[in-house]
Amino acid sequence: MQIPLGLAVAVVLSALLVSAVAAQISARSARLEIVATVKQAMVLLAAQARPLLVADDTWRTYTLLRNTAALLPGADLAQTRAAILDADGRFVAGSDPARLATGQPALGRTINGKKLPAPADVRSQTSVEGSDGGVSMIDPIQSEDGQVLGFVYVDVDGPVFKPDWAAVATPALIGALLAAVVLVPAGWWVGEHMARPVARIANCIARIGRTDAALLKAELPVETDPELNRISEAVHRLLSEMEVRQAAEQRALSAERLAAVGRITAAVAHEINNPLAGLLTAAQTLRLHGGSEHTRLRSVDLIDRGLRQIQTMTAALLPQARIEDRPLEPGDLEDVLTLVQPEAIRLQVRLHSDLEVTSAFRAPSAMVRQVMLNLLLNAIKAAGDGGAVHISLSGNEHRIHLAVRNTGAKLTPVMLEARIATERTNDPDGFGLWICREIAVRFGGEFDLADSSTSATELQFWIPNHDAHEQVAVAG
Repeated sequence: MQIPLGLAVAVVLSALLVSAVAAQISARSARLEIVATVKQAMVLLAAQARPLLVADDTWRTYTLLRNTAALLPGADLAQTRAAILDADGRFVAGSDPARLATGQPALGRTINGKKLPAPADVRSQTSVEGSDGGVSMIDPIQSEDGQVLGFVYVDVDGPVFKPDWAAVATPALIGALLAAVVLVPAGWWVGEHMARPVARIANCIARIGRTDAALLKAELPVETDPELNRISEAVHRLLSEMEVRQAAEQRALSAERLAAVGRITAAVAHEINNPLAGLLTAAQTLRLHGGSEHTRLRSVDLIDRGLRQIQTMTAALLPQARIEDRPLEPGDLEDVLTLVQPEAIRLQVRLHSDLEVTSAFRAPSAMVRQVMLNLLLNAIKAAGDGGAVHISLSGNEHRIHLAVRNTGAKLTPVMLEARIATERTNDPDGFGLWICREIAVRFGGEFDLADSSTSATELQFWIPNHDAHEQVAVAG
């Protein structure tokens, strides 16, 4: 009597122990899988956000984050957020603009209960765990020469990692009861026979995401038992799919880098070839008539101006190179206002807008949205606490006109030119204004201060309202 009872107790305890271990392994594996998925998404975000950071394209960065964050675990319950930070650790754009406001400092601050490191302390992928089990991960975005351009930031709340204990425990408890009632005579032998292969499969599952998939596939046991063989084959298929996905991700990253190099090379060749003809002519004139001091000085001046033109074009290359096919729509103004609203609320700045359209917009939307975003963010910052910002967008059959006014300290023409001078483009505010000037010039429009006798600062931007912007830009 004691032996069957003892064996029954041993079977039940063993089943409960195995159930607990399996539940822990399942929870740990689920957490590792979630973390691995987030890290893979961060690698893709870093690769795709690098050219957007260089171009200061906040709108496309926000679109990239919104689309990518929707695929992350917990995104459907708003428990996962992603953002791109600039080199100083401020939010450039976030998948949740209300919580990750553009321009708000992040690194070195406490976000969602987690103290984030300073920008200088993030040299490689860094994880910060919170008291609720959540994780914030930060990965630097580096240029080809190793310079830090910004950071990828993903914040995952603790509930995302919590396993469904009821779903894990119920089958295990049912199995333990059946083992005690039905399989007591053969339980020990069956358990001894099956423990080894199950442990090997569980060990492989627990190491998924930390060990090379090909090595784990080689360690998977080949079983004659149909059920164990099905489990082994399922894990084998999972590892094969992981190998294919990792290879595809590597190909995507390589293709992105090659495409970026190709676009930059083509743009450089196109933009530099234009002034080269004049430089060659000046060199030929200098060779033939260099004895004349007047001719020599004139040719040297021409070469100097041509080289400076090439220097300016290469500095403005990225913001000039993109043209979006979709035309601007009145709703784009509301989109941009929504994007900057968190920053306005943070600084207690009042936003007002006017829209007057008498003819359909035919200009590319990406460029005008970028201008609106740059001007609004600069105006909100300049207005300061309790200030006001007003934006008006109008369009007729001839031109598209944009005006942004703020109540902050008045900006003079001399100050504006100093802000957008080429040698000052490393300043984020000046770089945004410089992009607005370059886009206006490229499309045959203007960007400047409005004549105003009031104390407010008003910046105006306009471009022609027609379809063939690209041809106009090339001809110019």
